Amino acid sequence: MGRQITIGVLALQGAFSEHVQLLRNAIHQLGQRGVAKDAEWSVIEVRTPAELARCDALVLPGGESTTMSLVAERSGLLEPLRDFVKAHRRPTWGTCAGLILLSESANRTKKGGQELIGGLDVRVSRNHFGRQTESFTAALDLPFLHNGTDAATPFHSVFIRAPVVERLLAHKDGEQAEEKARDDTIVAPAKTPKDEVARNYFDAEVEVLARLPGRAKALGSGATASEEGEEGDIIAVRQGNVFGTSFHPELTGDARIHVWWLEQVLAALDRRKDIPAR
Repeated sequence: MGRQITIGVLALQGAFSEHVQLLRNAIHQLGQRGVAKDAEWSVIEVRTPAELARCDALVLPGGESTTMSLVAERSGLLEPLRDFVKAHRRPTWGTCAGLILLSESANRTKKGGQELIGGLDVRVSRNHFGRQTESFTAALDLPFLHNGTDAATPFHSVFIRAPVVERLLAHKDGEQAEEKARDDTIVAPAKTPKDEVARNYFDAEVEVLARLPGRAKALGSGATASEEGEEGDIIAVRQGNVFGTSFHPELTGDARIHVWWLEQVLAALDRRKDIPAR
């Protein structure tokens, strides 16, 4: 029997079924390439702590971050999610609302209005581009998809009431106290890493993986930030094995990011296997 790998998708609200479909597509593509031939994959919807406990990695989908956090809290899932992401540092990916939940700080938020899970030392700006009627698509230059080549086909993705990473925060062992003192800003509670592997991931710095060109250019020409010579808004970040994107890859039918992320999951599981916990 091959090694068992279970990928969970938080299924409290939002575009979880679309993620499930693209994850299965991505697993099929990995199999065609002969990647992880010994693996037996499962993709499950996560609604309870028991289902979360089965998972080796987790996706937090787009949707309404406030609703997700409230349902998670009422169903007893919020603290297990924090343990999964921050104490055990399991591979986790959040898209749009998922990125908000994984941030250590979120602005445009009334205190007590929602809870954060944390895991990414960033401040996000919620609904950065405006209302749902102002949603748009953009051709994204995603260097992490280049696979050693000079270029990759632009990734056409969807921004719906999307957040952006407004600021990279100094890494702290505890709570982001300076952020907590800001008006209309909430922060995630601190969690202590459980073992050496989790500590190694915890100590990682935030990497900026992708930016968006100026919005008018994104709406008009579809040019990428690098083509326009602009830095642009931060729309994809990674810190250790916690990954976040402002946009919705699950709404495109393009499984390239899901394939890439599953490769990162495999690498993370291999590292955990090679480094015994103390």
